[in-house]
Amino acid sequence: MKLDLLNTLYTEVKTPELHGRYITNSHIEPCLDKLLKPIKKTLGYSVENRPIYSLTYGHGAIKVLLWSQMHGNESTSTKALFDCFNLFESDNKTAKRLLEHCTLVVIPILNPDGAERYTRLNANLVDLNRDAQDLTQPESEILRQAYYIEKPDYCFNLHGQRTLFSAGETNHVATLSFLSPAQDSERTLTANRKAAMVIIAEINRLLQDEIPNGIGRYDDGFNLNCVGDTFQNFGVPTLLYEAGHYANDYDREEVRRLMFIAILKGLDVLIDNVEPENYKSYFSIPENGKLFNDIIIRNVKRSDMGELVDVAIQYKEVLISSELRFVPVVDAITELSPKFGHKEIDANGSTVTTLDHSDLILGSEIVFVMIDNEEISLKP
Repeated sequence: MKLDLLNTLYTEVKTPELHGRYITNSHIEPCLDKLLKPIKKTLGYSVENRPIYSLTYGHGAIKVLLWSQMHGNESTSTKALFDCFNLFESDNKTAKRLLEHCTLVVIPILNPDGAERYTRLNANLVDLNRDAQDLTQPESEILRQAYYIEKPDYCFNLHGQRTLFSAGETNHVATLSFLSPAQDSERTLTANRKAAMVIIAEINRLLQDEIPNGIGRYDDGFNLNCVGDTFQNFGVPTLLYEAGHYANDYDREEVRRLMFIAILKGLDVLIDNVEPENYKSYFSIPENGKLFNDIIIRNVKRSDMGELVDVAIQYKEVLISSELRFVPVVDAITELSPKFGHKEIDANGSTVTTLDHSDLILGSEIVFVMIDNEEISLKP
């Protein structure tokens, strides 16, 4: 698959009904109703009795299990999946090829209660990605049953990550990140881990032209309570996808496009045969750092001290009346030369205060600041 082709396909199949970060069952259900080709099922129900849906596309020999919104506030890949569904509904030759070779079983929202609340956790305040062994939650049991029933050859575990991640210890944001999870405490490079690494390396190779130096790799510390580590431990190549930040894209619509490309490219690699011996280029992807804040105000003079400091602002995502708002919060007041801001403001040695001219306070929510009597908005 070529990048130009995938970008063209995206413009043709993007699902306009899904937009922004707040995506719930009520948003996807009208979209599900429009889909004609998949086998649709309700696999079970969440803690609060919301349905957990699955769709099966294709009839090929390679079976892939994909799931999104295990964490309810990580919705970018859900949007990308529905864009993929629209492609699969078409007679496009790319779609036909994928569905002739693959059988795709997709759970678009595994955690509908968390999605409704826009929280990472489910309604019982459990992180489903730490429940892979105990299986205390109905959503965890539903995913495990899907795994046992479908017996997938590959698993795609689709997530979203915060804006703080850098691709390595650099000023390049990790717009996408990936991981071939460990399957034992020794992090053994088994054949199935290598297979996942090969797929990730090929996705990285394709997307470097689109987001150069913008892809990171997570540390592969082993935790069998995580779903990816568990499925890898079962011997099935498992890929963790993480949708991150792109410049000025807090709705993650550009990242949605990149996830669409990454999902389709991952499937394409499966069809072309995964050669485990080609795994080594996976390690050329830089390991993620945490070097970004949403905003950094540089060279701020504090009224209570002589030296200049930097002020880091991080957005808190707050759901108010079904609308997601990004609330700026003072995250740090210190010298921040090792870090970078997605937006940077130079105070040039001036004081920075709130609208009532009081000092900034660590942890405070502040939408506007005053610099040299000029009002500066901190909204995204």
